[in-house]
Amino acid sequence: MYRLLDLYEEQYDPKRPVVNVDEKSKQLIEDIRKPIRMKPGSVAKHDYEYKRNGTRNIFVAVEPKAGKRIITVTRTRKKNDFANFVRDLVKNEYGQATEIRMVLDNLNTHFEKSFYETFSKKEAKELLDKITFCYTPKHGSWLNMAEIEINIMERECLGKKIGSEKLLKQRIKAWAKERNKEKKKINWTFTRQDADRKLSKHYAP
Repeated sequence: MYRLLDLYEEQYDPKRPVVNVDEKSKQLIEDIRKPIRMKPGSVAKHDYEYKRNGTRNIFVAVEPKAGKRIITVTRTRKKNDFANFVRDLVKNEYGQATEIRMVLDNLNTHFEKSFYETFSKKEAKELLDKITFCYTPKHGSWLNMAEIEINIMERECLGKKIGSEKLLKQRIKAWAKERNKEKKKINWTFTRQDADRKLSKHYAP
């Protein structure tokens, strides 16, 4: 925890960005009957029946101090999906960086093995040489600022029924584009000193 808190207090360095990564599952739900739109004197009406169209995985990478996020929708959340998402970050989004400090939780796909199982040994090593993984402690995933970004995305973008992968991608793309245009940042305020005050009673004497 303290290692992450110290990392968050560092000055912004575009050559050594801190990038928080997480993912969430989204169920695709389609209305069977077309909703009746709202009109004067009458609220919108939705039938209670709906069709399930499976789930999609949403990878979210956010650079809090730069106000930048990269979001990708995949059909699965396997090791190769994670490895390919990170490769895109390294190659296309952070090609000029000398080191990417990547904050992650301890999900079983978030490790070097995913890269060696997906790419050649040479390419996997080239990618991993540019990344320093910074893992949240057990039961400490709240320290990953990507969770904050996902919560905002759920509230502002994913709240309504979404019935297809195409519509899901369209909504996320438009939402992320607007936030990136405005360079929406995350102001992390929980510091090492806050942790000392809250947790000191649990420390061994």
